Amino acid sequence: MKDGHKVEITEFGETPIEAVDQYLHIVKQNAPDTRNLDKNEVLIAIKSSALGWVDLMMASGQYQHQAKLPYTPGLEYAGTVVWKGSEVDNIALGERVIVDGFVCGPRTSGKYQGSGGFASYAIAPKNAIIKIPQGLDFNQACNILGSYETAYYCLITRGKLQAGETVLIHGASGATGMAAVHIAKLLGATVIATGRSDKKLAIVKSQGADHVINTSPTEAGKKVSTFRTEVKALTGGKGVDVVYDGVGGAISEESLRCVKFGARFLIVGWASTPFVAKGKGKRGAPNANRLPTNLILIKGLQVLGSPMVIGTQNNPSIREERLKDILRWVEEGKITPYISKVYNIKDIKQAMYDKWNGKIIGGAAVNPE
Repeated sequence: MKDGHKVEITEFGETPIEAVDQYLHIVKQNAPDTRNLDKNEVLIAIKSSALGWVDLMMASGQYQHQAKLPYTPGLEYAGTVVWKGSEVDNIALGERVIVDGFVCGPRTSGKYQGSGGFASYAIAPKNAIIKIPQGLDFNQACNILGSYETAYYCLITRGKLQAGETVLIHGASGATGMAAVHIAKLLGATVIATGRSDKKLAIVKSQGADHVINTSPTEAGKKVSTFRTEVKALTGGKGVDVVYDGVGGAISEESLRCVKFGARFLIVGWASTPFVAKGKGKRGAPNANRLPTNLILIKGLQVLGSPMVIGTQNNPSIREERLKDILRWVEEGKITPYISKVYNIKDIKQAMYDKWNGKIIGGAAVNPE
């Protein structure tokens, strides 16, 4: 095996972009010596790693989990098994696999936290290995778990979305937003998707959304359009049954005026207001988002925090059925990640800038070669 490269974050930035500018480095990665590996471990030659919003937020220590510095980003990745220990009986040499971000990588703790995906190699235990479903390439495979597990947890586990209902999905052109569109349509729901780019929304519509709304402000001094008018028109004046909100801020308040009485409001994230917590890993929430309680009361809303990772860590038993369903849907050709950009590891800074600046539609991947 030849030596490769990996990305390291050596210090948390005040902002994600400061971290990328000043503390992100590409360094040599020596090919691991398999004589030092355990019997239950595998060595993965990484082919592709997903590029996600969490990779940015972790770089400034503003994500709920802080990796131990220095660390290699890349929560979810795919590759081939180039070595396996004598006790590894669930996978073959040369097998194409996904490495489970719940077990390995920067969002975990312990022995395998250092096995991030922005690298040429990773060491993982056998319980972290999932065979890549038929029909997916490496770039698609590494974009399955995080995005679709989030969408599943929010829409199904928390939101109880049913066939025939209408769901309003914000941030639909992002990786998890696009996954939410796919899963909502699979469930038989009507999807109203929002975003700020007609070009991106055209792709979201081609991926299954029934209706799309550009929420860019049309009035001076406004942060978003009065999109409730369009939502009410599309729902015959009734409003939606479920809101999937991964954006936060002004989008959230306007959304509270778009719902039926008793609707479920899913808080998925706050991409429009990323600096809720202090930078450089100082924690706290000096810029916490707020929702108007009068609208929540009058609409009889169920406001549901929907943190997939934290929810699963608190109750690991909910994950088995979720994984089984997602992998089956992929095998059956019912869901396929949409990948708009693939970067070489040498261009990792540009990749991170593009993710931060909203230049990626759906998923993106980083290849080590």
